[in-house]
Amino acid sequence: MQIPVYSMAGEIIKQIDVSDDVFSVPFNEAVVHQAVVRQLANARQGTACTKTRGEVAGSTRKLYRQKHTGSARAGDVRSPLRRGGGTMFGPKPRSYRQAMPKKMRRLAIRSVLSAKLKENELIVLETLDFAEPKTREMAKVLSALNINKSALVATSEMNLNVIKSARNIPDVKMVPANLLNVVDMTSHKILLLTEAAIRQVEQLWGKEGE
Repeated sequence: MQIPVYSMAGEIIKQIDVSDDVFSVPFNEAVVHQAVVRQLANARQGTACTKTRGEVAGSTRKLYRQKHTGSARAGDVRSPLRRGGGTMFGPKPRSYRQAMPKKMRRLAIRSVLSAKLKENELIVLETLDFAEPKTREMAKVLSALNINKSALVATSEMNLNVIKSARNIPDVKMVPANLLNVVDMTSHKILLLTEAAIRQVEQLWGKEGE
């Protein structure tokens, strides 16, 4: 499969061949959904903690006698029904971690990459580099490529000038190509890759990388 490569001025300068093993995979919705849920779950800290009635401070003495008071029966001040009492069925520290087979994780990434290419939401730049950090220059590149929606920009190496040029632009995120993931790709409309990043993606997630 051939796809166009653009210059930073937004002009098509050549066509390159890309691997069908990575960019021509049928979309597997179930696997992609599982990969997204897994990644979001693994990002949770799971440190929320509440105290039960046995852990809060307070006396265990019965507040008043059981009968003949005209009031409802009451135990101690640590009851969940009273202010300052314990919490019923509250959260405790736990792990939300989910496992997923390596082949399924790789299939999910291939599925999203293929879908982006099929829907014309993947753009390849020959190179992306600036002499100095300038948000205006990065905005010019995006404008030349007609990118007016959220964009995920991936390069083979993290260039500090490019990172600083993109970080103040709303809905634009920079990632190294080897850290591409399904959550970032599905939450951004456009995927912008450099030519070197395309080759790195093919090497990482192509069949020869298995």
